[in-house]
Amino acid sequence: MSEPGRTLPPSRTHPASDRLTRRVRHAGRLTCWSLATAMATAATNVILEPQTTWWTALWVVPWYLTGLSIPLWAVLRAREKAAQQSGQGDDLPRHWNKAA
Repeated sequence: MSEPGRTLPPSRTHPASDRLTRRVRHAGRLTCWSLATAMATAATNVILEPQTTWWTALWVVPWYLTGLSIPLWAVLRAREKAAQQSGQGDDLPRHWNKAA
């Protein structure tokens, strides 16, 4: 165990992979939050029916952001999975032998 107040250094095997994972996580959060905001603005538009000019232009912005963030997340996630598979390609047969 380490002494109180001291922390162990982080073990990072693939810093590029960690960066990609972080980007995937941020893109996923952007997708979720923009979709939630889009649904909230759509509900506000239906329930309150604001008639201001700025509202009619503003309430559709989260929908556009959602439409852009979904393909971004999908591309980043595919790259992350490809990077994980290329890094673990040699370990898979041994892992399967242990499981069998």
